[in-house]
Amino acid sequence: MTTDWLEWHHQYDASDSSLSGRLAVVRRDLRRALVEAPCDEGGSRSLISICAGDGRDVLPVLAEQDGGGQVRACLIELDPTLSQRARTTADDLGLPGVRVRTADAGATDTYLGLPPAHVLLACGVFGNITADDVRRTVATLPGLLAPGGIVIWTRAGRSTGHDPSQDVRSWFTDHGFTELSFTRPARHPFRVGMNRLDADPRPLTPGTRMFTFV
Repeated sequence: MTTDWLEWHHQYDASDSSLSGRLAVVRRDLRRALVEAPCDEGGSRSLISICAGDGRDVLPVLAEQDGGGQVRACLIELDPTLSQRARTTADDLGLPGVRVRTADAGATDTYLGLPPAHVLLACGVFGNITADDVRRTVATLPGLLAPGGIVIWTRAGRSTGHDPSQDVRSWFTDHGFTELSFTRPARHPFRVGMNRLDADPRPLTPGTRMFTFV
């Protein structure tokens, strides 16, 4: 059964929902990443958000950062209604450095022509794809990042039995990332990780697929 992503976003409207709690943590970590991540010679940072939805995790934070003038962001979202909401919000917040692509974030060709990201968000992705695709995506991320780039990711966990977020943490370590933070709240099942690429970036291979939603 295909998920109705427009309906899914309504869960954010409940202030005590797990999604609202996750959103607050992601925004908090993004504020930190925009301070600690490397930047280019002009002091600007490049940001990519994978499966960005309507951009509610990224856009308000960028608006706090002096109108987002020091950040060039590309939000990638396949659903045309959600991507249009993100464009409208970026315009309303006065964020000229934000581009929104209505495109498949799981295909490497979508990222061709984008500058390497100093900050990359992969939120709401890893819980909707197979474990093999998560591993493949983590292995591909160095091809999207600048040296020292920071990734913020999410994954639902479990209170008993094996927690799949622990696999994700291990895969980031295996592919040259250092963990900067890992949030595991007591009240909710979400996990939020933040990792920095300390290995050398790798070329991105065109024409390949990182993941497919299931």
